[in-house]
Amino acid sequence: MTRPARPAGRAQRGIVLITSILLLVVITLMALGMFKSFGLQERIAGNMREKHRALQAAITAEEYAEWYLVQPGNALNVVTTCTAGVTAAVTATPSGQVCKNAINTSTKAVPVYTPPTTAQWTALGTAYCPPFGAGTISFMTAPAGCTSAAGVSSNASYYAPPQFYIQYLGASAGGLGSIFQIDAIAYGGTSNAVAEVRSTYLVSTGAQDLGAL
Repeated sequence: MTRPARPAGRAQRGIVLITSILLLVVITLMALGMFKSFGLQERIAGNMREKHRALQAAITAEEYAEWYLVQPGNALNVVTTCTAGVTAAVTATPSGQVCKNAINTSTKAVPVYTPPTTAQWTALGTAYCPPFGAGTISFMTAPAGCTSAAGVSSNASYYAPPQFYIQYLGASAGGLGSIFQIDAIAYGGTSNAVAEVRSTYLVSTGAQDLGAL
């Protein structure tokens, strides 16, 4: 006795159903992977943004320190040992200090660079709070903790105000200038987004006769 043959159309419909389910699973997995990738890219972009904000804020504080040094008399007013920072600095009323001691307690005999600790910045750093508003020079939007020249609290989108520290290194090789080391630190929106910059700055104090050319 022979069994009746199964209709071909029913078998084909079963294969199409299985294939459709498999394709649906694959597409779903691909979509989930794409959403996860988009979320990761957004976090990376956000981290890069905060990193650049912190770096730009640190550069701003460093540039202010350089500007402070070239103001009349500031480069010559060197404190032997600085034990604390000064009041918040604004460009309307230049504020800062020049120290002989290093912020990170390193010496010229041990030139290996050691980044200052948070405690050292808290104890010795000078906060840079740029002014803003009509009639002032705005280097950047003032971070949290800073106030303008009018004493009004400013933008609260930064974790902490940028800080700088100026150290006197000695006379230049030609004896016609002084060399300073400037450290600056700044944060983005959180304490994890932090940037620190360091520069060596020469302030000339005279002119040298080069003779007949």
